[in-house]
Amino acid sequence: MEPSKRAEELRTLLNHHSDLYYNQDAPTISDQEYDALMQELKAIEAEHPELITPDSPTQKVGGSAKRTAGVLVAHRVPMLSMQDLFTKEEVDHFVDDCREKLGEEISFLVETKIDGLSMALRYENGKLVTAITRGDGRNFGEDVTANAKVIDDVAVKLKHPIEYLELRGEVYMTNAAFDAVNERQELLGKKTFANPRNCAAGTLRQLDASVTKERKLSFFVFNVQDIRGKTLETHEEAYHYLENCGVTVIAHWYLCKTKEDIWKAIEAIGEMRGTLPYDIDGAVIKVNELARRAQLKDTAKNAGYQVAYKYPPERKETKLLQIELSVGRTGKITPTAIFEPVRLCGTTVSRCTLHNQDFITNLDIRNGSTLLIEKSGEVIPKCVGVVPEKQPAGEPVFQIPMVCPVCGSPAVRVEDTADIKCVNLNCPAQLERLIDHFVGRSAMDIKGFGAVYVHDLIEKGYLTDVADIFTLSQHREALIEQGIIGKEKNTDKLLAAIEKAKKNTPDRLLTGLGISNVGKSAAQALMNHFGTFDSLATASEEDMVAVNDIGPISAHCVYEYFRQTHNQQVVQKLKAAGVNMEQEIVTAPKEGLPLSGQTVVITGTLPDMSREEAAQLIQANGGKVTGSVSKKTTFLLAGENAGSKQTKAETLGIPILTLEELQTKLSQETDE
Repeated sequence: MEPSKRAEELRTLLNHHSDLYYNQDAPTISDQEYDALMQELKAIEAEHPELITPDSPTQKVGGSAKRTAGVLVAHRVPMLSMQDLFTKEEVDHFVDDCREKLGEEISFLVETKIDGLSMALRYENGKLVTAITRGDGRNFGEDVTANAKVIDDVAVKLKHPIEYLELRGEVYMTNAAFDAVNERQELLGKKTFANPRNCAAGTLRQLDASVTKERKLSFFVFNVQDIRGKTLETHEEAYHYLENCGVTVIAHWYLCKTKEDIWKAIEAIGEMRGTLPYDIDGAVIKVNELARRAQLKDTAKNAGYQVAYKYPPERKETKLLQIELSVGRTGKITPTAIFEPVRLCGTTVSRCTLHNQDFITNLDIRNGSTLLIEKSGEVIPKCVGVVPEKQPAGEPVFQIPMVCPVCGSPAVRVEDTADIKCVNLNCPAQLERLIDHFVGRSAMDIKGFGAVYVHDLIEKGYLTDVADIFTLSQHREALIEQGIIGKEKNTDKLLAAIEKAKKNTPDRLLTGLGISNVGKSAAQALMNHFGTFDSLATASEEDMVAVNDIGPISAHCVYEYFRQTHNQQVVQKLKAAGVNMEQEIVTAPKEGLPLSGQTVVITGTLPDMSREEAAQLIQANGGKVTGSVSKKTTFLLAGENAGSKQTKAETLGIPILTLEELQTKLSQETDE
């Protein structure tokens, strides 16, 4: 067969089997057979480059399972938020206001508000054609069609096709699915997710649909956005109609006529919060009559026909058993409360951080105190106070000892902070965590260097500092004999990864040293400016502050690091081992991109996107991401719980953008 015809045949076959595998979950050939077809096509295209087409499976990363990041789709119907209510009086006022404007005969639906992320589904003639995230809610959302199709709860075809149907629903992750994902992340040595919502958001935006499928997202529909070819009178009717079409709708909802019915439904949902297989953060109250909703005026952010009642955090009393002290890689001593187990929001908790001495003192926490524990964001337990009448008589406020709990060295309180730190740079606790950080993905990225190896290598005397990592090859035979890393094959694999890491760019090395207030962005800025470790080591604090995005605190920490004899010796050992310490100086910004020459700081929890993903989006559009707000900052990208960085930006008059506003800005500038 002619190469051109065979190539076309192979492309058709591969696209067909990719669709069966990723979108329909109905593969008809094995992975090996698929790989054989792919290799045959690659061989033809390698021999005949003129036959390569843009849509060839060889030109797609992972075939049809992969989606393109950041593709925006215009909203046809706004995906607005809801006003939050916190009292029965506010709920009653909303109901009264609706009846005043729409008439006494209207009814309401009360339903669970699951802590997930919104997604719109568009069906044409009964087939799912597009799935998009909420994005900015009014203008654009991100195309996630490939990922939506592998969620079991998403109907790819409707049982009763109509001309057009747009639905809005919530993507979420059950607690069981979340636990399974984090367990797998731990086994693979990867970072775990903070909570089910963050995990669901990151999963929905995965570039590889097979990863999305594996993590088992869930979905339900809670609104009909637009419909052609069918008339619906009420929201209740819409739910019944959608169920008949094979659509998964919200599981718990109540039809209510009176304010008393509404409040009973809210209380009923509140009582089930701890028993549901997923997290909820409130109850939604919405007008049932669809045609009447338009009479209730929307705001720029919120829909007028519905509100969200937010439950107060679940809080319980428990007795403090002990305060456990741990030491981080920077030497910071962190107190953790160990208390009698209590059930909160469906899970049992028995410990939470007490942050620092100021926190302990302000809450009057003593040995034997009865603590008040609640869950922050329904996920992270926190201590919010003590029960005064149950305080142990004669017991003083707990004081963090001014000695390291691991090595016994003196501890000091860091000036202008609440942190208490161990001063011993060779403290085993610090060393273990420092090496974990040094070999990690964000630093030297030495593949296969697990935490178990770090512990054992320190314990047996092979590692006394990070530089010793690059001398492990000298102990190859002993390592194999002792089985610390495994047998010969595993040991040689790790030693090869260590050797490869010597060629990393010096900014990774600087990041890995674990200098306080020096993350990836600061390390890149410093090495791009100074070029070599020798130049950086001899630079003054003023020289460093002159570097764009380096503040006085970071400069001081770097300066002091290179003044300490122990650290100087480590750097010399690294140099002697052949670790790269020279970096090509990069000064020219990316030109012609929407964010060229702009410096951005990211803070808070972003909707539908991790901060790392947001940083990648900014950098891909020519911008630079830094860790601290200064006069040089172009704008602050802020999410929920933005904290002190937002306060500083406001003080300096620096623009503050939401993720929605940033996405809109990028799409507008791209169009121009």
